[in-house]
Amino acid sequence: MNRYDFLPVSREDMLDRDWYYYDFLLITGDAYVDHPSFGAAVIGRYLEAAGFRVAILAQPSFCDIEDIEAMGKPRYAALVTAGNLDSMVAHYTASKKKRSDDYYTPGKKAGKRPDRAVIVYSKLVREAFPDLPIIIGGLEASLRRFAHYDYWDDRVRRPIIVDSTADLLVYGMGESTILEIAKRLTKKERIHDITNVRGTSFVTDVAEKCKFPLVKCASFTTVSKDKSAYAKATMQQHNEQDPVRGKAIIQGCDGATVIVNPPQTTPSTVELDKIYSLPFTREVHPMYEKLGGVAAIDEVRFSVIHSRGCFGDCNFCALAFHQGKVVSSRSHESVINEVKSFVNHPEFKGYIHDVGGPTANFRRPSCKKQSTSGLCVNKKCLVPACEHLDTDHTDYFALLRKLSTIDGIKKVFVRSGIRFDFLLLDRNGDFFAELVKNHISGQLKVAPEHCVDKVLDYMGKPSNSIFEKFSEKYAKLNMRYGKKQFLVPYLIAAHPGCTIEDSIKLAEYLNKQGRQPEQVQLFYPTPGTLSTCMYYTGLDPRTMQSIHIPRSQNEKTIQRALMQWKRPSNREVVRKALIQAGRKDLIGYGKHCLIRPIANK
Repeated sequence: MNRYDFLPVSREDMLDRDWYYYDFLLITGDAYVDHPSFGAAVIGRYLEAAGFRVAILAQPSFCDIEDIEAMGKPRYAALVTAGNLDSMVAHYTASKKKRSDDYYTPGKKAGKRPDRAVIVYSKLVREAFPDLPIIIGGLEASLRRFAHYDYWDDRVRRPIIVDSTADLLVYGMGESTILEIAKRLTKKERIHDITNVRGTSFVTDVAEKCKFPLVKCASFTTVSKDKSAYAKATMQQHNEQDPVRGKAIIQGCDGATVIVNPPQTTPSTVELDKIYSLPFTREVHPMYEKLGGVAAIDEVRFSVIHSRGCFGDCNFCALAFHQGKVVSSRSHESVINEVKSFVNHPEFKGYIHDVGGPTANFRRPSCKKQSTSGLCVNKKCLVPACEHLDTDHTDYFALLRKLSTIDGIKKVFVRSGIRFDFLLLDRNGDFFAELVKNHISGQLKVAPEHCVDKVLDYMGKPSNSIFEKFSEKYAKLNMRYGKKQFLVPYLIAAHPGCTIEDSIKLAEYLNKQGRQPEQVQLFYPTPGTLSTCMYYTGLDPRTMQSIHIPRSQNEKTIQRALMQWKRPSNREVVRKALIQAGRKDLIGYGKHCLIRPIANK
């Protein structure tokens, strides 16, 4: 495979193709990987399929404008994204420590993108081409479209479109949105007049430029000073994240007005099929070969995305605020054709690593009324489970079976998240049985996150009794089919609302279950989630009640250590925590004890 199979990545690359002009410059903080799991590649290929010339500038220098100037000025606009991750998450751990590597960079080398990449890249484009329209998008821009708490600065920052000086922001999965904008730019429409496109945000002095029904939320100044106002604004923003009934939201910011239009309509199966049939090479650009390749391709090269959207709506997850809560899916034919394309790949060994999405076992909207009435306000589909919930797994079951019969396919695995409470609600147990028999690679990863129901409620997760029921059934199915497959639970330490006493209860529970988690995630307050709002305000935005926040590094360390109490490095931290909590009964030699006493004490 050579460079001509990819979108051009330099001025020389364009000239070699006899391009003496091009339409869009797409700047990304990731290395260029031409695969449908990478947003920049999807947008680039989508515009290309519509007849536009798109060049990709991956990880340009952020110290000067030379790399950007060298590309030459595009005819219509610069499209700017930080990449698949928020650049601050890419650079820092939940403890705000610098990461030592970056899987989206050649050779996993850290530091090839700037902090707050969307802002930095946008300002460099403005300096290089002052009159060129700038359109920002991707996860970083999407989740920061309103005034938002920034964990790394520990303060509320302005909407990113203001700080970046961009002309337009595209939020969510932006293929149809960016194509509509592109077509209007070709008709000589000024970027500042494009104010009626769903899934966009813009800055204006005239609120009347918005062409959708409007609601007002508290201004940047107000939410910066009043945490109660911040919590109410966050809840309002989440409630309007609906493609059917959602309204545009207006938010004042330092004398200007930011308008966030309603979300883009949910893509149809036909539209998704079109996107995933684009001519992706599914490879890393060859310019990175000598630099060690790009590690992020390894898990997704032979994986398939079959759906978008997530009505699981966990409070700590930003997916629903980005992709939306309404699920749409690809046709069986589309997925089958993609899998068939793997068979002749020289590195393919016959194993499909994953057939998933935001949640693997979601393939349709949670109920039929969503297409006409939209989502329910202040109500989740799963916690508690709605009586109108459609829990049928037949279609997903059929898809996996079809994929398993393709010549050259040895095994089809499901490795992305399975929503276990949703699975249990399906009275037909065929899919669960099929999953255990044929689609697990040694271990199934699920996300109970905790065992204390009060904490689970703050997380937006089902009660622990449901996880226990799932675990019991999973064990029985493994026994029935002669399998020895493990259940690996994901757990979160120091989530808002979780106390040290709650963490001790979790440690007791894990000890009783005979589990010792290898990996524990420390809660990470990222923009756009209800849990981050809780962390900043100390309020549950759903009820406006005060909750405990594990804010100090000391408490976070204790809560994390309690989940991994057997580690020698955690012993002293756990011992002190148990003594302070009045739980010396857990220090001893009994089966229920977490740690042994210190000798001679």
